[in-house]
Amino acid sequence: MSINAIVQFLVMGREHESPKTLIADFEHLLKQYRFEYYGVLMQPRPHQDPMTLVLAGKWPNKWPETYIANRFVLVDPTVRYLGRATGAFRWRDARKAMKSDPQKRRMDQMFKEAAKFGLEDGYIFPVHGRQGLLGNMTMGGVSVDLTPVELSLFEQVAKLMFMELTRFRAKAQGSDEEGSAPSETKLTRRELEVLHFLAEGMTSQDIGKVLNLSSHTVDWYMNGIQEKLEAKNRQHVVALAFRQGLIS
Repeated sequence: MSINAIVQFLVMGREHESPKTLIADFEHLLKQYRFEYYGVLMQPRPHQDPMTLVLAGKWPNKWPETYIANRFVLVDPTVRYLGRATGAFRWRDARKAMKSDPQKRRMDQMFKEAAKFGLEDGYIFPVHGRQGLLGNMTMGGVSVDLTPVELSLFEQVAKLMFMELTRFRAKAQGSDEEGSAPSETKLTRRELEVLHFLAEGMTSQDIGKVLNLSSHTVDWYMNGIQEKLEAKNRQHVVALAFRQGLIS
């Protein structure tokens, strides 16, 4: 397998005009590496509907239902390991890390069931921001050995996929440039986008990369949002935005 396919995807990743074309190219990349299944998810917040966390994904038929019915999320070692991981890790490595866990028997049952659906092994790539874990990208199917270089490149793919998909979601949920948000405070579409990424813990530099703006321009938008909300600082901006329903 050649890393050129990953590099090409990274180069062209921000050129897509819709999530549909982005996901199509991403799935084509995964197939070249023999990964058939994947998920790109946001990290849950308290009381958040789990169904809103999935930015994109493809899983074997009936596997999500089996996973939910057996309440595997309560023992899933990859989910538990994700909270402390600083970089990419393999599903089987998370399983090994939990070998002394009291729930090991249930974990083994989960992996046995997953194998029946063609989920033999895979990788998870955490996506971190200034305020901690933002989400993750997982990909799997048959067992595939990635080189350190490939792992490093796929970590960049994970960040790109997460940021681009959240950007598309923010656009879809935003209003027209001069439209109003669902409160008395009127924010433009671009301000709502900046606000969304600020709430995810991203810096001005990070937001600028996603929106193709300079960090100074992002700061200009930030100042405008802060004035409209009459906030004391950026943390206060996020708190007021949640309170007013500008972001959820």
